Amino acid sequence: MGGDGKLIAAVRNGLSQLADADRAPAMRAYMKSEMPFRGVPSPARAGLTKAVFAEHPLPDRVTFTKTVLALWRDAEYREERYAAIALSGYRAYRRWQDPGLLPMYEELIVTGAWWDYVDELAIRRVGPILRAHRAEVTPLLLAWATDADRWRRRTAVICQIGAKHEVDRKLLTAAVEATAEDPDFFLRKGIGWALRDHARLAPDWVRAFIHDHPALSPLSTREALKHLG
Repeated sequence: MGGDGKLIAAVRNGLSQLADADRAPAMRAYMKSEMPFRGVPSPARAGLTKAVFAEHPLPDRVTFTKTVLALWRDAEYREERYAAIALSGYRAYRRWQDPGLLPMYEELIVTGAWWDYVDELAIRRVGPILRAHRAEVTPLLLAWATDADRWRRRTAVICQIGAKHEVDRKLLTAAVEATAEDPDFFLRKGIGWALRDHARLAPDWVRAFIHDHPALSPLSTREALKHLG
């Protein structure tokens, strides 16, 4: 698979040293994860990855993507996949955040297939690339909005969370309308979350949207209007 073997080994060894066997079962149960946990809490994991990434700089974009994918594909513990996601967003490699990374993020979204992975990737990786390259990325997200895979669809719905005044309402509308009647909990919750976030800046628009889309589920509507009274 390739990638930087020293960085990967440092991540795995560090997680092993931080492992808490007593904590791991509860973490696995909470996340309903088939993959086991090491039992490393988020702050300790973040400290480890920050130190390892600084100590093992990656020389080029190819090595960067190969290392992210090797950490992800060969992971035996869920924290290794969290580390792969952290590496994908490490500040030193921000210059490589462009549409060329979307196939990698798509793989992580589809194979991760759970909210803890997907939400981070959708909002903090796909979203910024969308805002910087709208003409190229919008058609892809419109395609994801109608895809059979629910995690591609959730990504299309929630990827603009945090975008504030940069939200593309046409894309948000298309993504929500494409999945509004789907009974899937994660899609319904995602719709409500995306609309609630936009309501912080555009409450009247969100109220009107809810009024004009009676097919939205009670869950989506309740979440969207949560802070609007």
